[in-house]
Amino acid sequence: MALSLEEKKAVVAEVSEVAKGAFSAVAAEYCGLTVEEMTNLRVKAREDNVYLRVVKNTLARRALEGTDFECMSDRLTGPLILAFSQEDPGAAARVTKDFAKGHEKFEVTMLSVGGELLEATDIDKLAKLPTRDQAISLLMAVMLAPTEKLVRTLNEVPGKLVRTVAAIREQKEQAA
Repeated sequence: MALSLEEKKAVVAEVSEVAKGAFSAVAAEYCGLTVEEMTNLRVKAREDNVYLRVVKNTLARRALEGTDFECMSDRLTGPLILAFSQEDPGAAARVTKDFAKGHEKFEVTMLSVGGELLEATDIDKLAKLPTRDQAISLLMAVMLAPTEKLVRTLNEVPGKLVRTVAAIREQKEQAA
């Protein structure tokens, strides 16, 4: 069923709004997937806060104008599904990569981060990026390490003293 002009404008506005706030985008071919498989993909994407949408390429080009993902416009050909990461840059890559493992007909064609177009082979790099919580915990561990080392060093001084006194006491007891 064809979309009316108002519906097309609404789709363009919605995708454009999501693209402006997204961290990364992934485009993938989905031909040959069943409705159930697509539904499973949408459910997984929703759980990971990834916006997933099948959009006609002409509408997608208009929606991506003026966003960081405008670089994808030239390569939008064929039936594609667009996935936008809304919380962390690697979310869309993780969802599409995991889904592609079990479905041969689903193929990632391109991805974009920060206005830079990347090849589909770079999806592993993007998928391995830590989530926000993981990044915060890594940062906190790095910040905590010097403090822990200082405490261990300060604690070692009295410990060494106690061990030295104990060794001297044992020596004197054996000598007596």
